[in-house]
Amino acid sequence: MTQSLEDYLEAVYVLIENGKPALVRDIAKMLSVKMPSVVKAIHELKKLQLVTQEPYSNIEITSKGAQLAKLVRDRHTLLRTFLLKLGVSEKNADKDACLMEHILSAETLDKIRSFTEGKR
Repeated sequence: MTQSLEDYLEAVYVLIENGKPALVRDIAKMLSVKMPSVVKAIHELKKLQLVTQEPYSNIEITSKGAQLAKLVRDRHTLLRTFLLKLGVSEKNADKDACLMEHILSAETLDKIRSFTEGKR
């Protein structure tokens, strides 16, 4: 799955996790993209069976999609926490964590987790 699709899946997950309906317009606003981009991404996520959507209704996340989205979200949270501990501003920590979450190896993430939790 592409980094972009992971971002869309994570956005759906976060909206639902926060008790809000996952709507195309809200995802577009959250990711600062245009609504047709969201529609295309949701179509791709449906093909991967990560989300479902009936015509003109909320986007729902499948159990497979929720599992993957939680993994992406957890990586984001770990990296954001790590960057904040380094003294990076909240704005940049969030933005940089979003970029880093897609490219770091499992080994690197494990080392960051150990460091962040004080287990060296």
